[in-house]
Amino acid sequence: MGTRAGLASALFALALGWAGLAFAAPPAENQPFGDWAAVVIAGDFHGSRGGPTEVFDNARRDVSKELQRIGFSPANMRQFSVRPDRYKDQPLKADPRAIYETLNDLSGKAKAGCLVYFTSHGAPDGVVVDDKILTPVLLNRILDATCGARPTVVIMSACFSGVFVPPLASKNRMILTAARRDRTSFGCGEDNIYPFFDDCVLKSSKATHNFITLASAVKTCVAHREVAEGMKPPSEPQIWIGGELRPVLPFYAFATGPPRRD
Repeated sequence: MGTRAGLASALFALALGWAGLAFAAPPAENQPFGDWAAVVIAGDFHGSRGGPTEVFDNARRDVSKELQRIGFSPANMRQFSVRPDRYKDQPLKADPRAIYETLNDLSGKAKAGCLVYFTSHGAPDGVVVDDKILTPVLLNRILDATCGARPTVVIMSACFSGVFVPPLASKNRMILTAARRDRTSFGCGEDNIYPFFDDCVLKSSKATHNFITLASAVKTCVAHREVAEGMKPPSEPQIWIGGELRPVLPFYAFATGPPRRD
């Protein structure tokens, strides 16, 4: 009989054969995201009533910390804010061109995969990034140019963010959105700490093991929160996973313990 590690390796190799993938196996030291590029973007600072809010930057900061805890390397991660000078963690200025250039640089060094996380206001034609709308078509071009065919997880925390699913859908990508394409999401007020969706990501990641189980848990969490607070109509977060990525994504397991300190 082989070891448990040997059995896991054999099962992973079998999964690769079934899917016909070119993806490499996660590292044996249980850091499957150590060579992934990651960007986390807070795209606005206005609350739902128009006043200033920290809700998106709170999410940016704490989602980044949580990504480091589950195994992403700080050296391969960058954060963006509309008001970067306010924050000690020194995020970059949020701008579509800067996001592209930074992701291009990171993905040139960290070649195993990509994660892109937006938290902002949304519109039926895209997500707010400062005074611009980043459209699904443009984001798809950015991902094609930087991440290419490698495993890529895109998380969009914004109203109407389901609009990103069809243009971004690809066999190597997972897409998780805070709402379907014709619905708002909730929790972006001046007095909120996080949007509902980001709050559920932070709460759910500690009790899940990979991005598939996280997505399901977040969807359930958001639904319960909206019912509890009487928010209607429900935002109905969307989950889409490409055919090549789905069978191997469970093998990209979240690390346990404290965050990485690279």
